This record gives sequence, C-alpha cells and structure tokens, in this order.
Amino acid sequence: SSTMSLSEAEVQSARGAWEKIYVDAEDNGTTVLVRMFTEHPDTKSYFTHFKGMDSAEEMKQSDQVRGHGKKVFSAINDMVQHLDNSEAFLGIVNPLGKKHATQLKIDPKNFRVICDIILQLMEEKFGGDCKASFEKVTNEICTHLNNVYKEAGW
Repeated sequence: SSTMSLSEAEVQSARGAWEKIYVDAEDNGTTVLVRMFTEHPDTKSYFTHFKGMDSAEEMKQSDQVRGHGKKVFSAINDMVQHLDNSEAFLGIVNPLGKKHATQLKIDPKNFRVICDIILQLMEEKFGGDCKASFEKVTNEICTHLNNVYKEAGW
C-alpha cells in the first residue's frame, strides 16, 4: 500500500530530474543552503557556526556549509530512491522530521523554503520540465514532514 500520490511514470520522471542535480550533490547542495541563508537570514540562527558568515562567498567556502549541503542532498536522494515504497520512504522521513522537530527545533516552513530553492535551481540549470517533474516529490516530502511535526506536537 502506498501513501504516495505519485504514479509509476511520475516516480520515473522525478528520479530522472533529481539525478541531474544530484550528480553535483555537494556543489548544488551548497548553492541551495547559501541561497536560503542569504534570502532568509533568520535560518542562519539554527546553525550557530554559520552565524558570523555574512557574504555568500564566505559561506560557499565553508566546510560546514558544504558538509550540510551534501547531507541535505543525501537525505533527499534516499527519499527519491524509495518513492515507490511508502514504508521505506517514511522510514527515512519520520526520524528526520522527529529530529528536526524535537532536538533541533527547526521551523517546518524551512523545509518548504529548501524545496522551493531546489526547484528554482533545477529550472535554472535544466529547464521548466525538470522542475515540473520534481515538484510533486517536494510536495510529498513537505507534507510528510509536516505530519511528523504535528505528531510531535509542534
């Protein structure tokens, strides 16, 4: 049984779109985070070691930013690999959501922010079709993460 609202064809085209951006996981993950920190400076407060960094250039060079960018992309990659298996998908999303809700206390709206920046980057690099085929996946991820937050009493 699947809690996913994606058809087999949608899963395949979403994976194709994701592969294009995941090839350069560290660079693209870094770009996404740097944009988030720059466009939504309040998000920097969650990362104590990024607080002093003001310039995008400085952030791009930071091992911590690069490392976390890669981590974010790896987590999404795991989800993308399991879009056709809701149990495995939720096995990744649930602990991730719980950790961000209870330990890290990250506002769940930031997941949407990250997903939107990823879609924006996909469109810039690979065009509108690429973005369109991944959009449903980001909705799926954000919906499930928000559910985890609700269960955690956020």
